[in-house]
Amino acid sequence: MGIETRVRVHSDSDVVSARLTARELAAEAGISGSDLTVVATAVSEIARNIISYADHGEIVFTIVQKEGRAGLRMVATDHGPGIADIDLAMRDGYSTAKSLGFGLPGAKRLVDEFEIESEAGRGTTVVMTKWRR
Repeated sequence: MGIETRVRVHSDSDVVSARLTARELAAEAGISGSDLTVVATAVSEIARNIISYADHGEIVFTIVQKEGRAGLRMVATDHGPGIADIDLAMRDGYSTAKSLGFGLPGAKRLVDEFEIESEAGRGTTVVMTKWRR
């Protein structure tokens, strides 16, 4: 694994910071074109979820290699209330924050690999990877 870059997420300005960091590191990994916007959008969705549901958290970015391909791994962690029903939370349109409910399922559609773990009262971790084409 490569060098980790950490972005703390506490406010809307941190969402912008995470988005820019994602875009820069994705470009460093050789990701280009519209996929740079895709990576930035996925990170933005997850960062906004951190602020909406957990108040604060962190996203760790790492340029990774697998089978001769480079990519960007993004691990978002918070210590919020957790997600009671992940299957329900992954449905388009479901939201407990009166939003459109596209954050988690939207982010999943934008990346190549997506994993989510959550435990009530302990928080949530989302791992996303986008590979260079």
